[in-house]
Amino acid sequence: MSWPWFGPIANDAASEMGWTLNQITWLGNIQAALYLPAALVIPHLYVWLGLRKLSYVGAILLIIASWVRYSGTVGTLTSNASFGLVFLGQAFASFAQPIYQVLGPKYSENWFDLKGRTTATMIVAMANPVGGAIGQLLSPLVGDTKTSILVLGIIGTAIAPFTFLIDTHPPTPPTFSASKKSPPFTHLLLDIVGKAPDSRMSSNRARTDFIIISLVFGTLVGATNTFSILTNQIMEPVGYDSGTSGLMGATLLLTGLVAAVITAPLFDRVLTHRLAFTSKLLVPILGAAWLSLIWAVTPNNTAALFVIMTIIGVSALTMLPIGLELGCDLTQNAEGSSSILWAMGNLMGFIFVLVENHLRAGPDAHPPNNMKQSLIFQGSFVMAIVLLIFFLEGKQTRKDLDEQHARSSGLNPEARRDVQSDDRMRGGEGTTDTVP
Repeated sequence: MSWPWFGPIANDAASEMGWTLNQITWLGNIQAALYLPAALVIPHLYVWLGLRKLSYVGAILLIIASWVRYSGTVGTLTSNASFGLVFLGQAFASFAQPIYQVLGPKYSENWFDLKGRTTATMIVAMANPVGGAIGQLLSPLVGDTKTSILVLGIIGTAIAPFTFLIDTHPPTPPTFSASKKSPPFTHLLLDIVGKAPDSRMSSNRARTDFIIISLVFGTLVGATNTFSILTNQIMEPVGYDSGTSGLMGATLLLTGLVAAVITAPLFDRVLTHRLAFTSKLLVPILGAAWLSLIWAVTPNNTAALFVIMTIIGVSALTMLPIGLELGCDLTQNAEGSSSILWAMGNLMGFIFVLVENHLRAGPDAHPPNNMKQSLIFQGSFVMAIVLLIFFLEGKQTRKDLDEQHARSSGLNPEARRDVQSDDRMRGGEGTTDTVP
């Protein structure tokens, strides 16, 4: 909730707190900047602490962030001191957020079999954009800027104790991959460049595919995060108030949530080997939608903008768990691949926000302070990168190994039957091998 919280109220916060729009942009951008080192350290912390203890660390950071941020609203502070404390609170939240995002695919690998793994990844991944959508809706509705920051702090503190319900893994691994320890993060980095002594990536083709997924995933996540942070600054100069801007951002995320809830179980049970095909279908549509904002962000064009937000939301958030699962399947290192993909998303978001903030028109432009050039940059960049998806092969090596193990093992008859059924759907024999 914290990373886009100040986007819809940017202009109100500037007038009430004495901050500049550039400072307010950094309240969202700091999360992308600090996400990068945090995400790359999390795989090491997972090995050291495990999922449960690492979740406790995230909860503690979230509570600290809540009240350091609120301390910046004390009326006796200067505007610079006030901004400094709110900025520091955002920094603590920046270290908490990636813990849960990066570990989502590893959690689903630890706990869920082939019938539910993609759905579980989707649910954990969707928690972040759902929080963003709620944040965009709430922040302009709960009162002035100080009250808004207080509400965010109360929510963060109230939700933190739920981490006591988290456990690391079940007594019996649900799949073959869940029974294996991921290699160190440094091993994955060496594997990507073909230098690992005991490679888990099946071929140079798999390495190329992972690089393509990283670039496309990073660009699309970065574009979505950037739009969430800059929504109000993009929309207000052409005549849309903060409430409408917040609804547009929330529409993007909530329609995407509905689409992801519907499609993720299909990828678990029906379209299990169609992740790459789906990517080639949806990603170009998504690129075209981002490009269309260049012409759509105009006065009195509300209906068209909500349609575009729906197309972006449905396509982008359907692709979110697909990208994460493909990364896991290619690398056979759930937390490592997730770390790289989310780091790329936040790196691209960080770059986009800096560039688009710089491209904002001046007060003498028509309309004043418009972000037309920013939309041209973002739409063109996204469209160029998403075309790489047509070069993706996307062989799902981890899933193939899990299915082979399910065929040859009598330990999980239900999963074994599911694999046989999937084989028949793909024209295979679905035979059962004896236990080796």
